[in-house]
Amino acid sequence: QVQLVESGGGLVQAGGSLRLSCAASGSGFSVKDMAWHRQAPGKQRELVASITSGGRTNYDGSVKGRFTISRDNAKNTVFLQMTSLKPEDTAVYYCYAVIMRSYESPYWGQGTQVTVSS
Repeated sequence: QVQLVESGGGLVQAGGSLRLSCAASGSGFSVKDMAWHRQAPGKQRELVASITSGGRTNYDGSVKGRFTISRDNAKNTVFLQMTSLKPEDTAVYYCYAVIMRSYESPYWGQGTQVTVSS
């Protein structure tokens, strides 16, 4: 069984920074694309940033220049460095990964709350 375990959320003032981490645990798998999504109250879940196994990244326009996604392939871990945080970044952030075992499957983390106060 593969699990995605997130950490690093919390409460921060506007203009501050936070770093999220998500590690895939289990055995007998490899990790392909990884990403962070977020869901604010009353809104649909949206893609924040993604990264391929080769390191190619993609960002939503609202976070470009403020957030950085990276990964450590040896540790099956993805990070999201968030800077210049705004109140509108407040949401539950979810880690996402495409896991390869016998076949490819999507996995989600449990979510971590990020709250930015004004």
